[in-house]
Amino acid sequence: MRIRDMNWSQVEARVAGDDRCVLPIGSVEQHAYLSLATDMILAEKVSVEAAEPLGVPVYPCLPFGMASSFAAYPGTISITLRSYIGVIEDILDSLHRGGFRRILIVNGHGGNTPVNPLLSEWMNRHPDSSVKLHDWWRAPATMAKVLETDAQASHASWMENFPWTRIEGAPIPNTVKQRIDFAAVGRVDALRKRERIGEGNYHGRFQRPDDEMAAIWQVAVEETRREIAEGWH
Repeated sequence: MRIRDMNWSQVEARVAGDDRCVLPIGSVEQHAYLSLATDMILAEKVSVEAAEPLGVPVYPCLPFGMASSFAAYPGTISITLRSYIGVIEDILDSLHRGGFRRILIVNGHGGNTPVNPLLSEWMNRHPDSSVKLHDWWRAPATMAKVLETDAQASHASWMENFPWTRIEGAPIPNTVKQRIDFAAVGRVDALRKRERIGEGNYHGRFQRPDDEMAAIWQVAVEETRREIAEGWH
């Protein structure tokens, strides 16, 4: 269920018997021909579909993340590491005050993973709580399904091209992009990164058949559901 479909007293009653919740986090950044909001769309959708049979509340996705590498692409929003850590900490503190003790953070953006040390520090201060960070797209079962489908998979490639991340009126090429030079991209500023990355795909096809994407999505939802249901102790 979505937390937006509950009122405060319903939350209070629920946490008395089940103290789990899900917090999706994403990013608004370039995804080549796909939506700028791809990371937040996918993180929230996989969370909602995974949590629905369990009745665990899902918060709205935190839309903005750390995306400094893409700062030269119009539409991208990037939060500094120091600010982002503060936001995540404030959210966790709020969830704890509300009674949640088992919190699954479903992450849709690789640039957000530096929050891991914060989670460890936060749990040291809140030993009655458990927090898990679940990078849904590269979790073991999901990534295995991706690689089984096509080993050339990367940011803004086919592996993020779902019906719900496409933009109306923005055609997507049915071609294969050669792998970018990651070392060359990693040692320069955002403007030169854009020059070296081009439209935004790191490598691989821009699209694959929808039936293949549906099969990957099913694995991702099931794997995320297991994270919600299991492994808290």
